[in-house]
Amino acid sequence: MYTLFAFLAFVSTFIGLLPQILKCLSTKSAKDLSYIWLFNYLIGSFCWCVYGFADFYILLSNIFGVLSSLLLILLKLFYEKTNEKK
Repeated sequence: MYTLFAFLAFVSTFIGLLPQILKCLSTKSAKDLSYIWLFNYLIGSFCWCVYGFADFYILLSNIFGVLSSLLLILLKLFYEKTNEKK
């Protein structure tokens, strides 16, 4: 039962930010995303990685959380800079 819940947590964390990433890429804008929310998600995922270092599912799902939130932060910075020039 633990493995089932761990797998479900992994899947939900893995796909959790995917719609935001796809929307940012399709609209070429991330103005609706809050830096506070992005950094909060990044810090939370990082802390879960540290806590769950010995547990494969906790570590793996939160590595994707860290990478997704970093990607969104970079997209926000990039699109702010790009849209500022227009």
